[in-house]
Formats: sequence, structure tokens, C-alpha cells
Amino acid sequence: MNIKRTPIADVLLIGLQVYRDPRGAFCETFNQTQFQELIGCQAQFVQDNESKSKQGVLRGLHLQSRRPQGKLIRVTQGEVYDVFVDCRKESETFGQWSSAILSEQAQQLLWIPQGLAHGFFTLSHEAVLQYKVTDFYDPGYELTLDWRDPSLAIDWPSNIDPLLSDKDSKGLTFQEVIEALYEEKDFN
Repeated sequence: MNIKRTPIADVLLIGLQVYRDPRGAFCETFNQTQFQELIGCQAQFVQDNESKSKQGVLRGLHLQSRRPQGKLIRVTQGEVYDVFVDCRKESETFGQWSSAILSEQAQQLLWIPQGLAHGFFTLSHEAVLQYKVTDFYDPGYELTLDWRDPSLAIDWPSNIDPLLSDKDSKGLTFQEVIEALYEEKDFN
């Protein structure tokens, strides 16, 4: 495995080893023991999800105020511009964001620990993301961070006019998300 640390604390880009021969290819996409050694802590995955999106779709930025989810993400078709924002007050990168291009060709996993908002913009004609999560989805605790929040100044691909869900078009500011996380205010 080829490990690359991102500018955000604890977020890792993990290159997978692909074995190719005349018949095709083989790749081990997950090994619990190796993964826990890599991140240096226990991570128990409880749910696998798959998201299929058309070009121009922006999903996110999502997190949960209770039952926070760590996410292990892999693109199995297409290409996305993946963004993550550190919402952990105790983190040295609190309030910062970073991004990665994830694609089926790159054969990488992206580990996003609990306490970060996550979203992506679909660059290719279509993209499929598969991701494991460390806690169950709970709509009562879901928060959506506004992808355009000027205080974050996220550098999305230029000239985007994204396709958004109603929920994603009404995201909270970073400050409102932090209040919901740490001051138990309800913005839902």
C-alpha cells in the first residue's frame, strides 16, 4: 500500500496494490488488520454504501452531530473532486479543508475520520462511490455544511453550476455547523 497524508490531520489517501496479468486484474480493497494498523486506532465498519451520480452532481458537505461517521471511500467508476472539512475543535487543522481527485483508474481509498464534513463533485459522465462507515446513518442528526460557505473558500472546479438535492442547496454555515456540534443547537 502506498500511503499519502493529506493536509488535514488523520485523513489518508491509500493507494491499492493492483496485480495485473493477461487475464485481467486483482486488488485487495480492504483488510481490517492492515487498516487498523495504518490509522493507528480501532475502526469498526457497520454499513457499506454506494452512490451513483451524474456529471455535475454535487453531494454534501455532510456529517452527523451525533453518531459521527468515519468513512472509507473508493471510486469504482468515473472521477470525482472529493472535499473534506475538519470540524473537530481539538484538531490542529480545525476549520481547514482539503480535496483529492478520486477515480477508478487511481485505485485509491480515502480515509476520512469522524468529525469531518464530506462531499464530492462528479467530474466524469457518471461516477460510482463505494464507502464504508463506522456508524449508522441517522437523519435526525444529519448536518449539511454549505458547499459555498465564504468563510471556508473551498476551491471547487471552476465554473460549476452543480446539480444539488434540496437538502444540499440549503446547507449551514461553518459556524452554524460548529454550534450544532458543540453547543447542541438544533438547525434541522
